[in-house]
Amino acid sequence: MMTTNIQDRNSARLEGTGSSISVALAGSGGTGAISAATMLVDAAGKAQWYALMTRSVGAQIRGGETAALIRFSTDPVAGHGDDFQVLLAFDWQNLERFASEIPLSANSLVIGDLDHGAAPEVIAATGARYVGLPLKQLARTIPGGRPNMVGMGVVAGLIGLPLEPLYSVLENFFADKGDKILAVSKQTVAVGYEAAAALGDEYRLPPAHTPSSGKRWSISGNQATGLGALRGGIRFVAAYPITPATEVLEWMAGALPGVGGALVQVEDELAAINQIVGASYGGTPALTATAGPGLSLMIESLGLAVAAEVPLVVVDVMRGGPSTGIPAKSEQADLNIAIYGLHGDAPHLVLAPNSVTDCIFTTQWATHLSETLQAPAIVLSDQYLGQTKAVLDRPPDIVFPTRRELASEPADGRKYLRYADTPSGVSPMATPGMPGCQYTADGLEHDQSGAPSSRAEDHLAQMNKRARKLADHDYGDYWADLDGEGDLAIVTWGSSTGAVREAASRWRKEGGKVRVLSVRLLAPVQPEKFQQALAGVSRILVVEQSHGAQFYRYLRAYYDLPQQTRILHQPGPLPFRPHQICEQLSSWRAT
Repeated sequence: MMTTNIQDRNSARLEGTGSSISVALAGSGGTGAISAATMLVDAAGKAQWYALMTRSVGAQIRGGETAALIRFSTDPVAGHGDDFQVLLAFDWQNLERFASEIPLSANSLVIGDLDHGAAPEVIAATGARYVGLPLKQLARTIPGGRPNMVGMGVVAGLIGLPLEPLYSVLENFFADKGDKILAVSKQTVAVGYEAAAALGDEYRLPPAHTPSSGKRWSISGNQATGLGALRGGIRFVAAYPITPATEVLEWMAGALPGVGGALVQVEDELAAINQIVGASYGGTPALTATAGPGLSLMIESLGLAVAAEVPLVVVDVMRGGPSTGIPAKSEQADLNIAIYGLHGDAPHLVLAPNSVTDCIFTTQWATHLSETLQAPAIVLSDQYLGQTKAVLDRPPDIVFPTRRELASEPADGRKYLRYADTPSGVSPMATPGMPGCQYTADGLEHDQSGAPSSRAEDHLAQMNKRARKLADHDYGDYWADLDGEGDLAIVTWGSSTGAVREAASRWRKEGGKVRVLSVRLLAPVQPEKFQQALAGVSRILVVEQSHGAQFYRYLRAYYDLPQQTRILHQPGPLPFRPHQICEQLSSWRAT
C-alpha cells in the first residue's frame, strides 16, 4: 500500500525510527529553562539533527514551575518516546507536579544543582541515577554567567552536540545585547560543556545522517499554523488573546503587513468572529484563532456564517477543559463542540493537523476549502502541537487553485440571486459595491435572492444547497493520511498521530503488519473513502486523547467499523507514549 501523507512525500525517513535521546530541563519560573532548551533545539537543527520540544507549566500566569521536554533524534520525530534519559533541574520547586509528564527509569540520569540539595522523593523513587553539579557555583566563575547557560553546556556535552552550532545560536540570540554579554554566555556554556565530560558518554547521540541539501526549519505548530493561513490567502485577522492560541496571533501580527494584511486585537471573542464575518463578506479572506472557551462564544456567529455562506477560518488550539480547565496543557476534547456545537443543521468544515509540519498544510487547505465552498472552517489544533517547537525539513510549497466564485453584474435587467440553487450548491458571491448585485446577508433563512423567508420550500431548498456543496465536493486524498498494510489498523487524529506512527513503526520492526489512518478532514464525513482505505481490515484500534472517547463515538455514528474495534483513550494532559499503543496491539495478538 502506498504512503499518501504529505510528510513522507518530503522525507524518506519515517518519524521516530532513528536514534534519539530525551532530555528534560526543569526549574522555577525565571531560571531560564525554556530559553536554554529553545537554543539547544535550534543548535540541534544546525548540527543536522532533528528535535522536538514541548513545554509544561503550571496554571499560574507568571512564575511557578516550568519544564522543557526535548527529544533529539537522527530522524524526524513527532512525539516523545516512552521515557526520559536525562533530567536536569535548576531547582526542585514543585517538580513533583511534573513527575507523570517526565517518566524516568533506572537508566535515567538526574542532574541537580548542589545548592538545592537532594532530589525530591518522587524523583528518587524512580531509581534514576542522581548526580549533583554546582551549577550556580560554576556560573559564578564567569562574571555575569548564568546557571541556565551552564546547564545548556552540560546537556550539549552530555549528548554530543558540538559547541560550534551552539555558539552560532548564541550569536543570533544575543545579537542585540553586545559583544560582552555574548562572550560571557559562550564562556559559561563552555564551563558546563567541560563539566559534562565527567558524566560519561552513554547518553551521546550518534552523528547526524549525511546533511540534506534542503533547508531545515525550527518552527512551532502555532507559527506553522500562521504560515499556512498566509499561504492560503488569509489577509485579515481579528482575535482576542487566549492560551494556547496567542502565538498564532503574535506570529501573524508581524507577518501580515508584509503581504498587505492586518491583524486587529479586539475586546472579546464575539467581536473577533463578527469582525472576520464582516471582512470576509467584504471580500477579504479572514481568520481568528482561539481556544475552547473562545470557540464557545463564537458559535452563534459561526451559524451566521453558515447561513449567509460567508467563508472564514477559526483555529481552535485545544486545551484541557471544560471551562477554563487546564489552560496550559493539551487535550483533544473540543471535537464534539466543533462538529455538533452549532444550532440547527449547519454544515461546515472541521479539519485537524496531525503534526507540526501538517499545521502548515491543513490550515492552508482549510482556507482553500472555505473560500471555494463559501463555508466556515474550524481547524482543531491543540496545545501539544501548537506550542511544540520542532526541527524539520523544509515543507514543500503547495499551491491550491483557491478561488471564491464571484458574481458579475446581471445582464438584461435580471435580478441577482446571491443564493441561487446551483448544481454544486456554490453560488456566485458579490462583494459590496458591485453594480446590480445588492443583497441581504444575515442569519435569517432566505430565498435565492437573499430576501428573508419563512416558507418551508425556501428553507428546504437552502438547507439542501448548503449541505450539498460540502457533501459533493471532491476532497481528494488529503482527507486522511494512510500508511502501512495488513488486516489490523489504528485510526486516530490530531496530535495523537505522532505516538501512533512511532508505535506502528516498532510493531512493523517486530514483524507485524498494521495500517495507520490519521483523519485530517473530520467534517464532512467521508464514509466511502474510509471504507476504501480500510478494505480488508478486520480489527481497528481507535486512539484519541479525550475522556469521553469523542472520536470513537463519532466514528461509530457515521462509519462502518468492524466488530473487533477497540478504543484507547485518555484525557489530557498526558500525551500517549508509543509503548501504550504497542501494548494494546500485543494484547490483541495474544487473544
